[in-house]
Amino acid sequence: MIEVTGRRPLILVAACALLDADKRVLITRRPEGKAMAGLWEFPGGKVEPDETPERAVVRELREELGIEPCEQCLQPFAFASHAYDTFHLLMPLYLCRKWDGFPDPKEGQELAWARAADLRNYAMPPADLPLAAELRDRL
Repeated sequence: MIEVTGRRPLILVAACALLDADKRVLITRRPEGKAMAGLWEFPGGKVEPDETPERAVVRELREELGIEPCEQCLQPFAFASHAYDTFHLLMPLYLCRKWDGFPDPKEGQELAWARAADLRNYAMPPADLPLAAELRDRL
C-alpha cells in the first residue's frame, strides 16, 4: 500500500470483464458478510506485492470462479480511480474473451451474464460505475 496525501492508503485491485460469444459481460454479486454485500461487480481482487495486475486477475478468476483465463488474452480496457472513506482504489479493468472451464461461484457469490447496455440496471460499487459506462459506450 502507498499513502495517498498522507491520509488514505492506495489499494490496487485488478478486475476483469469476461465476454462471452454473445458479447455479454459476467458480473458477480458480493455475498453477505463482505463489504458492499449485495452489489454487483466485475470479478477480480487485490494485487499482491509480488504479482502483476494480469497475474492477479488470473489468480482471482481461478480462485473465485474456477476458470483458467488466458493471461496473454487479457486486454487492458480502462481503469477506475475512486476515493472511498478509508482508502483510495485504483482498479485496472481487463477484457477477456478466452478461458478454460465454466464460471462456477466458489465464494458464495451470485453470477449474471449481462449485456453492456443493461449494466446500468445493476447496483454496483462506486468504483465500478465508470467502468460499466465505458463498457456500454465501447462494446
